[in-house]
Amino acid sequence: MKFDALCVRDVMSRNTFHVYPNTRIDDCAEQLAHHKLSGAPVTDLYDHVIGFVSEQDLLEPLSQSVYYCHQPGNVESVMREDVLTVSPSMQVMQVAKLMMEDKPKIFPVVEDGRLIGVITRRLVTKTLLQAQRSCVPV
Repeated sequence: MKFDALCVRDVMSRNTFHVYPNTRIDDCAEQLAHHKLSGAPVTDLYDHVIGFVSEQDLLEPLSQSVYYCHQPGNVESVMREDVLTVSPSMQVMQVAKLMMEDKPKIFPVVEDGRLIGVITRRLVTKTLLQAQRSCVPV
């Protein structure tokens, strides 16, 4: 397959970790660490993306939780609702360009309004390396 025709669908992670608004912040942080992710989509019960939460979003409530020795609350209190998403039919090179401009590390992949996967900087970088190795000088 020609590289510039590779779509997000071809390289995205389908085994997608996501959380719900009522997920406790400490549980979310533990799961992000377990899955080695810097953030995760927040969905409703029907897999509609309603937010995004990153490790950075969790730092303050976790710090406050430690300082005051209390539970940190739920993801809903810190999630961002202005989520940048991509379509599975979008070309990988377009996503790479978005990642260079806006600096997101993870894009939820949404089709028909529902979360079907994620594409990360790591997946895009891996795809670019594979394409670079198969380049033929002209």
